[in-house]
Amino acid sequence: MSISPTAQPRIVVIGGGNAGLSIAGRLQRARLGAITVIEPRERHVYAPLQSHIAGGTARASQAVRPQADVIPPGVRWLRDEVFTVDPVARRVHLVSGGHLEYDQLVVAAGLRLAWEAIPGLTEAMAAPEGVSNYDLALAAKASTRLRDLRRGTVVFTQPPEPASCGAAAQKPLYLACDWWHSLGVLDDIRVILVLPDPVPFGVPDIDRELHRVLDRYGVEVRYSREVRRVDATTRTLTIGHGDIEETIDYDVLHAVPPQRAPEWIAGSGLADADDPDGFVDVDTETLQHRRFADVWSLGDSASVATRRSGGAIRPQAKVLTKNLRAVLRGGTPTARYDGYSVVPFTVSRGTVVFAEFDRWGRPQPTIPFWRSLSRERRSTWIADRRVLPWVYWHLILRGLA
Repeated sequence: MSISPTAQPRIVVIGGGNAGLSIAGRLQRARLGAITVIEPRERHVYAPLQSHIAGGTARASQAVRPQADVIPPGVRWLRDEVFTVDPVARRVHLVSGGHLEYDQLVVAAGLRLAWEAIPGLTEAMAAPEGVSNYDLALAAKASTRLRDLRRGTVVFTQPPEPASCGAAAQKPLYLACDWWHSLGVLDDIRVILVLPDPVPFGVPDIDRELHRVLDRYGVEVRYSREVRRVDATTRTLTIGHGDIEETIDYDVLHAVPPQRAPEWIAGSGLADADDPDGFVDVDTETLQHRRFADVWSLGDSASVATRRSGGAIRPQAKVLTKNLRAVLRGGTPTARYDGYSVVPFTVSRGTVVFAEFDRWGRPQPTIPFWRSLSRERRSTWIADRRVLPWVYWHLILRGLA
């Protein structure tokens, strides 16, 4: 099967998540061509809300909508999965056996959760004690497990980079601790946070706030540690650094797995041969592929040299749209992405620490004169929990924000 050419440029977007639909909506509104989105999933999940679900401040139903309902108007949805891409022939081969030819390709395929990378982690998540805010079903399970706990040991783990908003692993911890504190049982619960880095985040202003919050809740932090294996039968977690290992007993394990680019990206020759993680090899500023001028990428699957987050997609989509328009008109890409990213830390059930930064880890507030957004505030909680979900469903996915 192949798709017959049209008079308009054929623009294929791989991925129907945040990045894929954001760019598809913008390209459609700019009337740059006939847009097709390839996405196999029938449900669209607003991933940031999964932290609130796990922490008990949102319902699972609020994070999900049918994929058909969120496809931007005028964009074609092809419910299939990519098997490989032939960038020389400009063709996408599908798992169904068909193929799709393109004039311009945008890869927005996201990341794959590599649960199998840690021995025993898959089995641990299938057990009653295993939960995570990186999977909708596991986030719903976390909501009840953390809500009903009154004593014991809870371990939260954060994955090493690369990860999709890896620091979001901390959010359910803060929400749960605030809940337990309100019930007067926090002193009866041992809370352990396993971090891959020597600091909570890596931006000094944010680290100061998070250190204060971790101390407030009495959290035991294991810095610069990696999860090496899990035993669901004995409910033990082994972490380590170099030759040093520690085994921790747990009553609840909130884990986030290592993450990888989809394997077909490297298999298609779209990744740098020296990149062990297999991300799409784009110019970090223009988002155009370094070797194939008709291939672009944004979001978690792109090598953009900054912390991956949903908030980073907004400026990326703007830059990519401008540069793709320029190329289609016979010009060269001139718009530049500066590495902006953002992570809202829900540090209580009513306050947020809002981290905005560039690819060098320097603060980059959206409102330049309001630099104190990096401090714990009630106003940023309202934005994170109430405003941003509405903006996501009604504006972002349609290319309007």
